[in-house]
Amino acid sequence: MGTMGLTLPWEARIPPVLRERETRVEPSDELASSSNQAAAALARAADTRAEDAALAAGCQSGDMRAYERLYALHGARMKNLARNLLGSAVDAEDAVQETFLKVQRGVAGFRGQSSFVTWTYRILVNTCYDARRKHARKKEVANDETADSPRPEPRAPGAHPSLRLALERALAGLTRHQRDVFLLYEVEGFRHAEIAGMLEITETASKNTLFQAKKNLRQILEPPRGGNAAGAR
Repeated sequence: MGTMGLTLPWEARIPPVLRERETRVEPSDELASSSNQAAAALARAADTRAEDAALAAGCQSGDMRAYERLYALHGARMKNLARNLLGSAVDAEDAVQETFLKVQRGVAGFRGQSSFVTWTYRILVNTCYDARRKHARKKEVANDETADSPRPEPRAPGAHPSLRLALERALAGLTRHQRDVFLLYEVEGFRHAEIAGMLEITETASKNTLFQAKKNLRQILEPPRGGNAAGAR
């Protein structure tokens, strides 16, 4: 597995500051607009629940078209999430394939305690965790086998990558749990309720973990204050 790289542009999750509209909106217009938005959100939520229930029922009945529909709706996003968790496109493909096999084998045990899609993503996340542990064990064995071997000559300075993305370095400094919650929320766009279902934690724990992850990222990314002044003395 390679170095973790983000596969979604940050601009997609961090929009620019919107300029204040010059045209004044009357209170009645604002109320009507808010009401329409709320109605549209409720309609979308109802459609999502209906789609989720249909997918669950179809997969439990063994209808392969339901699995194809599940893949068509979520396959790309699942690969993207697995790529961010594992750092390798090849490993991400394997994780998604294994996830669908696990869903097919275990769908009879789905009891609807969470949405079917959230349940599927939880299997994916756990599959990625298993893959990371397996990779870590292989790396430990390889290190043990080469501990007494002659070390290769150090590479020339120019052969080393001179630049890395600051954000990737900062993310590597987070705990695994903080990094996963941050990626799920800020990069993948999941809500805290969904993240709680995937990671089997509470919504409060998800929010607190994200808060701590952002705090740690700011500390890593921001230069120490007064550093230049101290160096000038």
